[in-house]
Amino acid sequence: MRNAWRFISTVIGIIFRHPVTGTTIIPVLPDGRIVLIQRSDTGKWGLPGGMVDWGEDIPHAASRELKEETGLNLTKIRGLRGVYSNPKRDPRLHSISILIEVEADGEFEPEDKLEVLQVKAFTKEELPLGNLSHDHDRQLQDYLNDVVAIA
Repeated sequence: MRNAWRFISTVIGIIFRHPVTGTTIIPVLPDGRIVLIQRSDTGKWGLPGGMVDWGEDIPHAASRELKEETGLNLTKIRGLRGVYSNPKRDPRLHSISILIEVEADGEFEPEDKLEVLQVKAFTKEELPLGNLSHDHDRQLQDYLNDVVAIA
């Protein structure tokens, strides 16, 4: 019994004392517009994305999260745009987010209707910068300034 408790305590310590890895996605439509989601928990706009599941790689996680949150299909990963690890970047937990830019197409039809209020595409000039969810203002500003950040 003592060994079982030690094992459980160790696993809990590992889970809750280490950041969680996630991906944030900059979906670019064929016409060049950038897709954002409006989150139901805060009402704020932000980039789609989420946690990488156990046994999953970043491309699969990005494709899955994009489909769940926007209904769009990931057609091509354009590249890595940054890694964001500030412990305060996500108010829910310490997460490390890997930002990737992707090409996407399809219809706006989020599968996760509890998390997403709406999906909308913006030109770069129309992006609602200044009050985005999490640290997505920073991520989008870095992207628009062509900065690949490790922050």
